[in-house]
Amino acid sequence: MFSIVLFLFSLAFIACDDEDNIVPTPNPAPLSPKVTLMNSLKEVIEEEGSKIPGFSIAIVKNGTLAFQESFGYADLATEKPYTNQTTQPIGSISKTFIGAAIVKAIEEGYFTLETAINDLLPVALVNPKNPNEPITVKHLVTHTSGLLDNGAAYNQSYYILPGEDMNGEGAQLLKNLIGVQQRTGETLEELMGAYYLEDGDLYAATNFSQAAPGQVWNYSNFASSLAAFIVENATGKPFDEYVTEKILQPLGMTHTSYETDANGATLYFDKNTPLPLYANDSYPDGSINTSNEDLSKYLLDMMQGATGNATTLFSKAGYEMLFTPLLPEGITPPFLGKNQGVFWVRNDSSISHDGSDPGLSTVMQFFEDGQTGFLLLTNMDASVDENEAAFQVAFLSITEAINAFINAN
Repeated sequence: MFSIVLFLFSLAFIACDDEDNIVPTPNPAPLSPKVTLMNSLKEVIEEEGSKIPGFSIAIVKNGTLAFQESFGYADLATEKPYTNQTTQPIGSISKTFIGAAIVKAIEEGYFTLETAINDLLPVALVNPKNPNEPITVKHLVTHTSGLLDNGAAYNQSYYILPGEDMNGEGAQLLKNLIGVQQRTGETLEELMGAYYLEDGDLYAATNFSQAAPGQVWNYSNFASSLAAFIVENATGKPFDEYVTEKILQPLGMTHTSYETDANGATLYFDKNTPLPLYANDSYPDGSINTSNEDLSKYLLDMMQGATGNATTLFSKAGYEMLFTPLLPEGITPPFLGKNQGVFWVRNDSSISHDGSDPGLSTVMQFFEDGQTGFLLLTNMDASVDENEAAFQVAFLSITEAINAFINAN
């Protein structure tokens, strides 16, 4: 390097007749924050050993959508690029849509957060370990209902879609790792009955906690989908139709649904193992399929609502209800944050939710001042320890680049 610099300097000197005519070489103009961000995010995909097939980013800065780009591949085999229109499931960020449906149903007068769920269900649900303690809607949306996830039963709620190749490595992995079978789906009502009613195929004592409702925080996918079923039963509309009518259509999320999209991103266990198309009977808790383009509309509305500047979906009081910390003093989610809104996670001044399912990892976060936020969609698995560690490496690089962009003048 030293010899090259000397050589270039000598050439510049020889080319001039005298010192007065030497034209100094200008310093290169600094890269714009957007170009710097683009370069950093491309490196996440291109660096040796990268395990992330593709991802999509949206960043809100100063209250407006300042960056929206995608990187890598939606499908590695065909080199189909991941774009802002590419759809994929978003995992547990879907729970925030249950929260939105709950608040909408409350505003429409069907129930309140304090309503006992047995006033809203077609058949009473009883925790055999606390049969006389009423469970309320608020208990469901804050994961304090005393209703637990039985891991083996939840794994059975996944299914590989009919017509998918069961001989592929990805299908065999899902089958052997968590017991996923190829079958048709069940209705939400059938699943809730099978899990929570005493004569159900998935009923077990381990589905229930000893703790009284409102006393202990336990994250539960099934209880989240029970909240969705309450919306369905109270309003008389299938949950997916209610969300489409009340949430997706008003926001213009025209490419978002609970249907598995065969043309969406391929989900990967690793770069050599694409997964078949699969779904989940407990679909409200994790199975919205959407794109960067659509989900950023939702992010912006949530951010504006958190500051009292949106009325597209709810009244100002409705948005406030969605984000207000609801956990009583002394109860703290052990790994998510410091408190809980209506499914949204509260941590100091930030509001967030993330998601993970086989072949996907997602994050959505914003600050309550409504000025800064981002979303990340990836078709990268983080469901086992090795893959989660690899995702955390990629996520760290991505968030460092996002922070640098947000903090740049």
